[in-house]
Amino acid sequence: MEPVFMIGTQRSGSNLLRLMLNQLTDIASPHPPHILERMMPLMSSYGSLENDASFKMLVDDVCRLVELNPVEWSGVKFDRESIISKSSERSLMAVYHAVYDAYAEAQNAKTWCCKSLANIKYRNEIKDYFKHPKFIYLYRDGRDVALSFQKAVVGEKHIYNIAKDWADTQAMALNLKSSVDEKYFHSISYEQLTQNPEESAKALCKFLGAKYVPEMLDFHKTNEAKNAAQSSELWGNVTSPILKNNSKKYKNEMSEKDVRIFESVAGPMLDCLGYERDFIPIGEEQVFAKGDIDSFNKQNKKQKIENMSKVDENDKKRRERQAKLLEEIKSRSAA
Repeated sequence: MEPVFMIGTQRSGSNLLRLMLNQLTDIASPHPPHILERMMPLMSSYGSLENDASFKMLVDDVCRLVELNPVEWSGVKFDRESIISKSSERSLMAVYHAVYDAYAEAQNAKTWCCKSLANIKYRNEIKDYFKHPKFIYLYRDGRDVALSFQKAVVGEKHIYNIAKDWADTQAMALNLKSSVDEKYFHSISYEQLTQNPEESAKALCKFLGAKYVPEMLDFHKTNEAKNAAQSSELWGNVTSPILKNNSKKYKNEMSEKDVRIFESVAGPMLDCLGYERDFIPIGEEQVFAKGDIDSFNKQNKKQKIENMSKVDENDKKRRERQAKLLEEIKSRSAA
């Protein structure tokens, strides 16, 4: 089996889906350290990877990033020399591949799934490096996504910023869908997954070429689910069975003003994915002036800071471990 990449927007059920996939013996699906998202912007700091010292440093940094992940990759130890030998070329993609392969081998799995949804930004690099990568596109009503983001530690906070990011990400995913053979691309909505979990899981297994097992629906009983839940309140609900009534919560919890902003910004994408609008008819979307957008951005930044100040101290410490490594790499480059 080829590697599998989950794409979409956070707060759409990706942790739930990852844990379900992790119940399949053929697929290893660890909690993502976001290797490409975090390391790609830093690659210029390494200089030429043809230099042995530079490549060894990259391998060590990627391994450390994984080792400092908030949710531990259990059952594997990364031997740097082994990762170097397994890398098919001197590139970040090759190191990323070797690290995930090492984890899959440690789990006696045939392949792996990377749940770093931000990989949608690196879809071209993934397509160029891997022979036939498979993509699972997980999507959810953007208004429910927005409601979840406003409560979460991570992500944007103002409805305008969330709507824009959500719409942009779905557009990238649909563009990717149009560029690859359908046998390598599987779309599934959060609503389908939660309302018909067994049917959705079987369809997913068929796409992956894996045998469906009923244990997929018992993901919440696993140690992996417990480890995730204990690492951050973001993933606290993964130790519970699938929540079938967790959709359209925005109708009761989001203000009409915010829904109108969301539908003005992301209405066309809601239409494209089959979600009905509540207030803004097609063609009547509000166009926001620069002053409005500047105000939204200011409020967004303020709310992000306020939300971060409320993070549990242990959760914050776990997140800071990776952040400190990335700062170390940046400062090393500046020096």
